[in-house]
Amino acid sequence: MLKKTSKCQIKVRYGETDQMGVVYHGNYAQYFEVARIEWLAKVGISYKKMEGNGIMLPVVSLSTKFIKSALFDDVLTITTRIKKMPTVKIEFEYDIHNQKGELLTQGETVLVFVSMESKRPVKCPNDVTELIQNFKGIEESK
Repeated sequence: MLKKTSKCQIKVRYGETDQMGVVYHGNYAQYFEVARIEWLAKVGISYKKMEGNGIMLPVVSLSTKFIKSALFDDVLTITTRIKKMPTVKIEFEYDIHNQKGELLTQGETVLVFVSMESKRPVKCPNDVTELIQNFKGIEESK
């Protein structure tokens, strides 16, 4: 497995929960997005700069496995990693733990590099590949 891993934290807000204080399932896509954008930033990849260079990165696949509920006021730690070096697509994996260290949710997203001009998939830009190759990430204990 690649050690291209980062972590970020999100505190669950009241508006993200139902009347039982449980996080609404649709919010996990947003949690994954926050973690993914932070992963890219830690690698040195600016999403805004990539779009300025004519490349978008739309999500084409999202899967979520719910193990235990996240609750209002929980502090969630999201571990984000890529599965392999990107080609025309980049695949992310996520683990979400609460402040007690309990695994709550696992997820995966697949994004495709797309030319904003042609609206067609393109190969991952060389500068992005280079930044990912040089990113050490954090060591995971599994």
